[in-house]
Amino acid sequence: MTTPLTGKIALVAGATRGAGRQIAVQLGAAGATVYVTGRSTRERRSEMDRSETIEETAELVTAAGGTGIAVVVDHLDPEQVRRLVARIDAEQGRLDVLVNDVWGGDPLITWDKPVWEQPLDAGFRMLRLAVNTHIITSHFALPLLIRNPGGLVVEIGDGTKEYNDTEYRVSLFYDLAKVSVNRLAFSQAHELAPHGATAVALSPGWLRSEAMLELFGVTEANWRDAAAGQPHFVMSETPAFVGRAVAALAADPDRARWNGRSVDSGGLAQVYGFTDLDGTRPHWACYYEEVVRPGKPADDTGYR
Repeated sequence: MTTPLTGKIALVAGATRGAGRQIAVQLGAAGATVYVTGRSTRERRSEMDRSETIEETAELVTAAGGTGIAVVVDHLDPEQVRRLVARIDAEQGRLDVLVNDVWGGDPLITWDKPVWEQPLDAGFRMLRLAVNTHIITSHFALPLLIRNPGGLVVEIGDGTKEYNDTEYRVSLFYDLAKVSVNRLAFSQAHELAPHGATAVALSPGWLRSEAMLELFGVTEANWRDAAAGQPHFVMSETPAFVGRAVAALAADPDRARWNGRSVDSGGLAQVYGFTDLDGTRPHWACYYEEVVRPGKPADDTGYR
């Protein structure tokens, strides 16, 4: 296995589970030292109330070949984030990759109700988790990242700009959260370019996260069984796929070509040649446009 990121320092904010966990693992597999942050520990769970912990993520990073360092951080607390970045600076003296993956908004979603029927407290909490956390983290981390040219910021969202510009995303609050993440990458791209750094918005396809597998009552071993009730789940992908997308971006000496762009894991796989864990290259965005949107029966032939 090649390790093109040996000597590189990464911070994955929001790495307890799902996409964030596997982004950290795949950066580790490429040789990086990865600081992984979250609020769920072996001693205390966040309001997500799930079993995954930030310590487990760090251990998975190290087992993959990198160095995983777990730090408990609430990214809504500026002082905690400031201390995190100061620690990275003191221990490493550099930061090469920042991944803003903090979300935590799933329990706050009120599906398919107009804004006048939405609970304001939950809606504003979702926006703070999805947007404020990313801004706070970038505010403190980017001065360290731009100390050396070639840094990379990846904003993890749900849906590319092209997709979100034409689709209503289940509620005003969720819609605004997902559009905002893409715009954060665009704005940071303009501010980072003079310093030789790159910002990209990245969306996975239909993610087989721990929570999604539990929702459908399946495991990674028998995930295709869920297609009986959700036929288009045949096009889902593991979190490792988007993790490999981030690792590919980080290892690309010409990553600046993506600056300010909104991309998806399937599209990047076509460029860089990485695969999901099963050796396929699921391209959800293409499948959605050609199969889901026209109302065709589920069939992943030619899309993996």
